[in-house]
Amino acid sequence: MRHRAWNRAPLDTKRRYFELIRQGASGAAASQHVGVSFSCGSLWFIDAGSVTFIDKPINSRYLTQDDRIEVADGLAAGEPVKSIAARIGKSYQTVYREIARNGRPDGRYQPWHAHGQAHLRRRRPRPPRVSSDEELCAVIAGQLAKHWSPAQISRWLRRRWPQRTDWHLCHETIYDAVYRGLIVAQSQQTLRTGRCYRHRRGRGRTREGALKQCTNLKSIHSRPAAAQARNQVGHWEGDFLVGAFQRSAVATLVDRKTRHTLLVAIRGRHSAKNVADALVEIFDQLPPALRRTLTWDQGNEMFQHERIETHSGLRIYFADPHSPWQRPTNENTNGLLRQYFPKGTNFHQVTSERLREVASELNDRPRVCLEDRTPTQLMARWKPQRVTT
Repeated sequence: MRHRAWNRAPLDTKRRYFELIRQGASGAAASQHVGVSFSCGSLWFIDAGSVTFIDKPINSRYLTQDDRIEVADGLAAGEPVKSIAARIGKSYQTVYREIARNGRPDGRYQPWHAHGQAHLRRRRPRPPRVSSDEELCAVIAGQLAKHWSPAQISRWLRRRWPQRTDWHLCHETIYDAVYRGLIVAQSQQTLRTGRCYRHRRGRGRTREGALKQCTNLKSIHSRPAAAQARNQVGHWEGDFLVGAFQRSAVATLVDRKTRHTLLVAIRGRHSAKNVADALVEIFDQLPPALRRTLTWDQGNEMFQHERIETHSGLRIYFADPHSPWQRPTNENTNGLLRQYFPKGTNFHQVTSERLREVASELNDRPRVCLEDRTPTQLMARWKPQRVTT
């Protein structure tokens, strides 16, 4: 009885055999399932270059095993490469490269061999750099302990060690190392958000707020051009960090040009009178050149804004309702401060010394918007007094 040669089996049979192999089936089980002998399947296996991986779907821009079978069939039929490429939906340059790279040494193009060679050539995942460099881990952990952001650390590594290119990490690499636990957290607040995983971004909720009892408001749209352009010091943005049960608060003031931050304790309830008293006191300690404008949101705590203007020399402007993006510097700063003062903090228990420490640490951070200078450096010529109360 004449037997069929091992390489004369129907193409669908071979395809099913290799699908089973790449799904993890043994050679004997795959051969039995498709109806061929174990020796026949073994010859297919050897001719394909020993299939040693489980096939998984990858990006559609890569050739699949079925695409490579179509290429092999087209070449066997003498079909032009451009026609083969059009049929599988790839460019003809891709098909030419595939034939040149993954063909057998004898010139044949065997689709299963080509698929295995493509897998072997695929870039292997590299171990994270920080996992193999304990010194780098320690350096990054030390800066995180100072509450530096990964972006600030990334730029600092390049400035501090310009010749050590293996230490030039992007900020996403540092984030990933923290999330994976490769950099040991020195506290629960290693990252400013306190998160241990990547958080999906989204817009927060806005609260109802309007200065209902106040008149003579000056809109942010009438604010001087110098304040908008950030080319002059003394233009401030302000808001509150509210404590537990909204019973305590700290006023945050940020200069738009230098990003210099002042933290103002509000002793007692954050009523309009207490807020006005605290702001008048803090601005009285600044030189006139640093008292130009103040931008706030429309809240009832600024009911006495005219009194603040009279005693401090400031001109106070108000953002549109529900428009926190009109005070971006202050909003960003408040987000940074939440690392030090999480929601639920009782600010009546926070001392003035602690507020000064936090403001000083924040002002000593290099900022990318300041070309990696610090707010303290930019405010050095003014030599402001310690004005946190």
